[in-house]
Amino acid sequence: MDNLELLRQTFLDGQAMLDVLPQLLGTGLKNTLVISIWATVIGTVFGMILAIAGISRSWFIRSLARIYTDIFRGLPAIVTILLVGQGLARVSRDLFGASPYPLGIFALSLIAAAYIGEIFRSGIQSVDKGQLEACKALGMSYPRAMALVVVPQGIRRVLPALVNQFISIIKDSSLVYFLGLLTAERELFRVGQDAAVNTGNLSPLVMAGIFYLIITIPLTHVVNYIDNRYRTGRRKPAAPRSGLDEVSELSSSRAATPPIRTSTGAQ
Repeated sequence: MDNLELLRQTFLDGQAMLDVLPQLLGTGLKNTLVISIWATVIGTVFGMILAIAGISRSWFIRSLARIYTDIFRGLPAIVTILLVGQGLARVSRDLFGASPYPLGIFALSLIAAAYIGEIFRSGIQSVDKGQLEACKALGMSYPRAMALVVVPQGIRRVLPALVNQFISIIKDSSLVYFLGLLTAERELFRVGQDAAVNTGNLSPLVMAGIFYLIITIPLTHVVNYIDNRYRTGRRKPAAPRSGLDEVSELSSSRAATPPIRTSTGAQ
C-alpha cells in the first residue's frame, strides 16, 4: 500500500493538478492552439504549392518539390525546430522582437508542408483521369480544370488525413519549448514541466498530458466519422424489403388499372 500511495502522490496528486489548472487553461491551452492552428494554416498553403509542383509537367519543378519533401520528412522535428529557431534568431529579432514564438510556428509550418503536400498530391492523383479529359473536351484550360474540378475532388478525399496531420502538429507543438519561450508564451507541456520542477511532483505534467488527450481523442473520432461518411455516403441504407411485398404491390397496381377495350368495326 505504501508503494501505491507513493505512485498516487507522484502522478495523481489532486492538489498539485488543481494548482496548475489555471495556468494550463489560461496560458498553455491558448498557446498550444495558436501554435498548432497557425502552423496548420501556413503548412496547408505551402503544402498545396508543393502538391501542385509535385504533379507539374516540368521535371525540374517536380524535383525541387521532391527534394523539399524528402528533407523535411526525413529530419526529426526537433532538429528542424532548433535549426530554424537558432539559425534565424537574429533575423527574427529584427522583425518580431526577442520572442522566438514566430520561429516555432514557422519551423512547424515547414514540417507540416512536407506532409500536407504529399497528402494533397496523393488526393489529386487519385481523381480519375477521365475528369481532366472531360474538362479538356469542354474547352477548359489545364490550370482552370485543375482549380475547379480536379483539386476540389482531391481535397475532399484527403480531409481525414488532414485532420490526422493537425493532431500530429498539436503533439509536435510541445517541442517548441526548446527555443526558450517567454512566460506568457508557454504551451501546455512547458507549463506542466515548470510546475513539476517547482513542486517536485509529476502530477502537473500528467495534467498537461490529459489536456493533450482532451484535444486529440475527439479529433481522432471526428476523423473516423468523416472517413466513414465518405466511404458509406450520406444516405442511410434502406431496410431490406421482402419480395412478397413487391409482388403484392404489382398485383394491386394491375387490379387498379382498368382493362383496355378495343373496338371492332362493323362487318
